[in-house]
Amino acid sequence: MKAVCPPWRLECHDELTSTSDVCLERARAGEKPGLALLALRQTKGRGSRGRNWVDAGQSLALSMLLDGQQAGQDALGGWPFLASLAFFEGLAETMPAARDHLMIKWPNDILLDGQKLGGILIEREGRALIIGMGANLARSPATDAIGREAAFLGRYGGPPHPRAVAEAILAQITRWRDVWEHQGFGILCAEWMKRAHPVGTPLVVNGGTTYEKGRFAGLAADGRLLLETENGMKTIATGDILLASQGAGRATRH
Repeated sequence: MKAVCPPWRLECHDELTSTSDVCLERARAGEKPGLALLALRQTKGRGSRGRNWVDAGQSLALSMLLDGQQAGQDALGGWPFLASLAFFEGLAETMPAARDHLMIKWPNDILLDGQKLGGILIEREGRALIIGMGANLARSPATDAIGREAAFLGRYGGPPHPRAVAEAILAQITRWRDVWEHQGFGILCAEWMKRAHPVGTPLVVNGGTTYEKGRFAGLAADGRLLLETENGMKTIATGDILLASQGAGRATRH
């Protein structure tokens, strides 16, 4: 797989509608990969499954443009794991006191003390691969986009400036992209598992029209979630994952 992380060109804006939407518009207009857009405020932020991202003020709103064609169609499944590792490490680097309280929820949400802190939205149009990240830094909305209590990074000290977090995340994207290229997807999954909900964690999978309850049993070779249920092992490709019991610790400490 060819390298897909060119030198970053980070732009910081006081306000944008949606960093991912603007990133896509710039890509359509001929912008080269390596663009990263940071907005100190978003007015129309988007989350997964078409949900609005609630901007509580002093939040992280970051999107980056990569070359999806270079990554290859088969390789796109690895980006949620790479992006969540970079997100986790960028947040932990800029708020060290929170590191042991952070956890990745499959495939790429970031939790703080079991509550949602941030999320990732990955989109592709033509050659444009756009990774959008949002996190509550200084404060959080009363609840997240679907009614659950949300967290904010400043719970563990003075919140870092969004630009500092963005710069740390971009450096981590490059770092983990190099790991993926030289050591393979299996290493990404192994590192992801160290920062995720431990094997055995009770989970509920909302598939839209159905619910599956079980325990986290790890990852399939392609990154799909393995759920041990009363009716046997299930392989989950998509869906909203809820922790049946909040506050589960990570498998390892860093």
